Amino acid sequence: MTPAVTIVSFGFLHGDPPPAHLTVDLRHHFRDPHVSPELRYMTALDEPVQQAVLGTPGITGLVKAVAAAVDAFTAGPSAGPVTVADGCAGGRHRAPVFAQALADQLIAAGHTVTVQHRDLHRPVVNR
Repeated sequence: MTPAVTIVSFGFLHGDPPPAHLTVDLRHHFRDPHVSPELRYMTALDEPVQQAVLGTPGITGLVKAVAAAVDAFTAGPSAGPVTVADGCAGGRHRAPVFAQALADQLIAAGHTVTVQHRDLHRPVVNR
């Protein structure tokens, strides 16, 4: 049985990243749905946000790369539970969609996965 994996999505604007073995910063390389007025007040639970994030070039490759890194962590000689934190600016769009995509990939590979969205419930950050 492979060690359990916990994925925590978060927003950097709401505090420090949570403790993790691997932290992924989605802020600078991937377009923020927040900039689209029609998506700004939606969250990762809404299909248009999911489509916008998952349609961003590079995201699926990053999901696969992080899944491969998790596989490496769980295959180590002292393998134990692994925590992955992934963050964006506010924690409502990119990070939670990425977290769920990563969870889906890992579950398909046989991992036991728990997903937590630290900041999904928080109001939109006006910047």
